[in-house]
Amino acid sequence: MKKTRFILFAILLASVALSNKPAAAANKDMIQLQTQVQALQDQMARMQQSFDERMGVMKNLVEQTTDNINRVNQGLDTLNKNLQTQSTDQGGKVDQVSAQVQSLHDAVDELKARLAKVSKQLEEVQAAQQNLQSQPAASQQGVTPQGAAPQQPQVQAPPPDVLYNNGLRDYNAAKYDLAVQEFADYLKYYANTDLAGNAQFYLADIEYRQGDFQKAIKDYDKVIEQYPEGNKAAAAQLKKGYALLNTGQKDAGTRELRALIARYPRSLEAQQAKDRLRQLGAAPTASKPSPGRSRQ
Repeated sequence: MKKTRFILFAILLASVALSNKPAAAANKDMIQLQTQVQALQDQMARMQQSFDERMGVMKNLVEQTTDNINRVNQGLDTLNKNLQTQSTDQGGKVDQVSAQVQSLHDAVDELKARLAKVSKQLEEVQAAQQNLQSQPAASQQGVTPQGAAPQQPQVQAPPPDVLYNNGLRDYNAAKYDLAVQEFADYLKYYANTDLAGNAQFYLADIEYRQGDFQKAIKDYDKVIEQYPEGNKAAAAQLKKGYALLNTGQKDAGTRELRALIARYPRSLEAQQAKDRLRQLGAAPTASKPSPGRSRQ
């Protein structure tokens, strides 16, 4: 009888021990989960502080870049007004100032590209901040947040601002082989952006500088026809006229320069076209044919 009672008591103790083990394991898991949630919340607080600091730096950079663009634009306007008031006999000085204006235009394009890059970085930081804010609540529920941004696929082409700025840098450094490849890639991947017409212009201008005037004429035509509202359309038509003159096509070059003057009468390029026509001994506008006399 005593032996039977001892066996029953041992079985009871074993049952109690087995029933307490899952509860202890569950409590341990809950403690680990709470510890992980607390660590995630601390990490979120540190990342929030880091994001706020980066946002402040980027906003300051955007403001500085915008101020630089405004100052450059004001300098361009002043330079254009001064140039238009100069004497028409100073053809050499006009060409020199034209080169300076071209450099300023290039600087403005580069500043715009940098501003677009900074704005894009701001948007990415804000999106990442919103995604991180939605993660702690989803982690406590044990599910993946539905609003989380999917992993971005690997981009084969460089970003447009990087590709354009590299091409412009190599163009100004006379590294024409590299610049041609970079501007061609820009047109391949970003043909519909605001700077696509500029990239096409620089491709034609490299050909012009290398003396390949026939090919330059065709590529200048692409700028005029495909990007008529771009800021390089007038420059492309001017350089096309020069290229025609350099190939001995005086009549065609004269017509092109006159068409530029009619189309962009207040532009710097129109003033340059007038000076070149005067050097050729041609009038800025075509003379109207005189009416024929009636026969007696």
